[in-house]
Amino acid sequence: MNANWGITERDRKSRLPSLTGMRFLSALLVFFFHASCTTPPWTFFGDPAQAGAFSAITADAGRIGVAFFFVLSGFVLTWSGDVVGSVTDFWRRRLVKIVPNHLVTWVLAMLLFSGSTVAAGTALANLLLVHPWMPDYYTFLSVNVPSWSLGCELLFYLSFPALLPLIRRIPDRWLWASATGVIAAVFGVAVVAQFLLPAEPALPEANSPGSVWQFWLVYFLPATRVLDFALGIVMARIVLRGRWIGLGLGPAALLTAVSYVLASFVPWVFHLNAATIIPLALLIPAAACADIRGRRSPLRGRFAVWLGEISFAFYMVHALVLTGTRALLGENTYFGAGGAGLVVLAELVVSVLGAWLLYTAVERPVMRRFGRRRAVRSTVDSAAPAAAPTTTAK
Repeated sequence: MNANWGITERDRKSRLPSLTGMRFLSALLVFFFHASCTTPPWTFFGDPAQAGAFSAITADAGRIGVAFFFVLSGFVLTWSGDVVGSVTDFWRRRLVKIVPNHLVTWVLAMLLFSGSTVAAGTALANLLLVHPWMPDYYTFLSVNVPSWSLGCELLFYLSFPALLPLIRRIPDRWLWASATGVIAAVFGVAVVAQFLLPAEPALPEANSPGSVWQFWLVYFLPATRVLDFALGIVMARIVLRGRWIGLGLGPAALLTAVSYVLASFVPWVFHLNAATIIPLALLIPAAACADIRGRRSPLRGRFAVWLGEISFAFYMVHALVLTGTRALLGENTYFGAGGAGLVVLAELVVSVLGAWLLYTAVERPVMRRFGRRRAVRSTVDSAAPAAAPTTTAK
């Protein structure tokens, strides 16, 4: 351990604007991945070579963005001591964070696009956020596509009051070993998918890289993705207990970028999550420590923090914008590189505006009304900060 990374009482009260800003970057990665998809046909690049290049660049963007959100959820909830008070009070605060945006976007998706094509049972499963538990491609990617991750978040929130006390009991000297164990479990899931799961049915995509069963187990199943969440809890404990190794934000970001490039050279089931989980586990604490030390970062700016605050709303509306653009311009409409690029830019702007509207009209008012902690007589763990950071879990 580097003694310079011991956490003081003042550090515990530090706000973490860089993590808030990074949330939008992660949501943006998901946006660009979806904008390149040919199934559904969200891409507008008419030249197959250009479409292929765009897809190759963004192939793993969505996956690393989602994994970042999941690890960040565990990190931030632990950092903020958000389990203070009754368990039911904690669950209430978490539900009012995600459910209103989900309800609004679910209704919009059903009214505008999915009402006549999605079976009633599938729509209900999506509404109740149990659809990622079902190993069916057209179920876990139904209605508003990004909503599957909220089913995972529900499990995270349900399990957090039990997970946090268990991880708090881990002796400080074993925290890094525990993080290594969780990462090994992530790789273990990929090994199971690679060698034990059936190769059929294949994904309904051209040149399918794997099966629906593999995709579901490694990427969508909430019981699997809780490993990402638990890793975030452990990494937060590492920082709070002064066990951080002192890795800077710049080197951590470089490691993440390198892993993003290298992920395309490993077997498909490993690049779904395992190939980039280690750099992400280092990136989030590095950003938190940079904020604690007051180091300069473009992610700390007011505009970057604002984008981070609306990032959940952006995540929830962007697929609706992509679907709506395709419906508006026509199923068989494609452009050259310049035109397709302008369409993507326009979709991005509309998504940001839609996110701002959803955040302003729904998310923020509901959180202010129902998302506050009730007064409790309880003490926070001595390693947890007294004040919540700027960023909140998605």
